[in-house]
Amino acid sequence: MTTLQHKIGSGFGARSTADDVLSGIDLSGSTAIVTGGYSGLGLETTRALADAGARVIVPARRRAAAQKAVKGIDGVATDDLDLSDLESVHGFADRFLATGRTIDIVINNAGVMACPETRVGPGWEAQFATNHLGHYALINRLWPAIARGGARVVAVSSGAHGMGMHWDDPHFERGYDRWEAYGQAKAANVLFAVELDALGRDAGGRAFAVHPGSILTPLQRHLAKAEMVDAGWIDEQGNPADPTFKTPGQGAATQLWAATSPQLAGMGGVYCEDCDIAEPAAEGTEGGVHAHATDPEREVGAVEHAGQNGGVEPAQVLGDEFVLAGEVLVGRAGEYRRRRGAVRGASTHRSAAA
Repeated sequence: MTTLQHKIGSGFGARSTADDVLSGIDLSGSTAIVTGGYSGLGLETTRALADAGARVIVPARRRAAAQKAVKGIDGVATDDLDLSDLESVHGFADRFLATGRTIDIVINNAGVMACPETRVGPGWEAQFATNHLGHYALINRLWPAIARGGARVVAVSSGAHGMGMHWDDPHFERGYDRWEAYGQAKAANVLFAVELDALGRDAGGRAFAVHPGSILTPLQRHLAKAEMVDAGWIDEQGNPADPTFKTPGQGAATQLWAATSPQLAGMGGVYCEDCDIAEPAAEGTEGGVHAHATDPEREVGAVEHAGQNGGVEPAQVLGDEFVLAGEVLVGRAGEYRRRRGAVRGASTHRSAAA
C-alpha cells in the first residue's frame, strides 16, 4: 500500500530532539548501520541508537577518526568504507554479510556538500558519487541482510533536493556548479528511497528520505567563513546567527524518527522533515517535498544513472525478484518497460544540512 505524502500528526516537531523521538523505544538486540556516524548528525545518531540498546556499526573512510569519536559509546563498532570507491563498498558489505547477521536499520547519513569540483572512480562527480551512488551500491549489496531483518533504510536528503536532477549531464561534464551538484545528489537520495520502498516492501524492507533541517556541522567544511556570514548562518565571530537552525540533537531527530518510530509501521516511500511526513512543497513557500523527487517515472532515472555511470553492478538486488544485470536494473522477468533508457519492474537549498 502506498503511503500518502502528508503529515500524520506525529506529535513531534522541528525542535524535537533525538532523545525525544527515542523515548520509550527499546532497540536491544537490533543492528544499525550509520554511514558517517562519527561526525555531526551522524555521531548524534550513533549515540542515540546505542543509548536505546542497538548495536551500531559505523563504517568510515577515516576509521581512526571514527574510532576516536565513538570511543566510550557502548555497543558501537567501526569498519572501513569509502563510499566513492566501489571496491571499498563491496568489501564492507561482503564483510558484514559474512557474519550472517541481519540488519534492522540503515541510515545513509554520510555526505559531502558544495565541495570543489572533484572526480572519483571512473570520472564520477564526487557529490553524486558519495551522496548517492555509493549508498546505492551499499544498500544493494547489503540487501539480503536488510530483507531478513525487515529493515528500515533512511536516506538523508536536504531541502536542496528542490534543485532537481541534471538528467542530460549528471556528472557536470559541461561545467560544474557545486550547489547544483549538491542539490542533484540530494534529489537522487529521495528518488532512490521512494523507488527502493516500492520495490522492497514485499520483501520486508521499507525506505524513507529525510530532510534533517539546517544545522552547523562539519558538513560546511568546504564553505568559506565569509560565505556563511553573507548567508546569515553565522556572525563575524563564527557564532550561530540564524535562529531557524537546529542543534545536532534536533537535526538527528527526524532520521531517528523515520528509522524507529512505531507510528510509521507499514509505511514507507515518503520524504520526512521535522519528525513527520512532509507535505508536498507549495509554490513560494519553504519546506515540503518537490514533486520531481517523488515522481514514479523519474525515480527510474536515479536508479538508471547509478547503473550506467560507472558500472555499479551488485549481483543481486531486492531478493530474487529484482536483479541488476550488467548495467540495467531489471524488474520481475517479463514485466518491465523502458523509460529514458531504463528498465523498471512494472510491479510496481541551499541548506546547511546534509
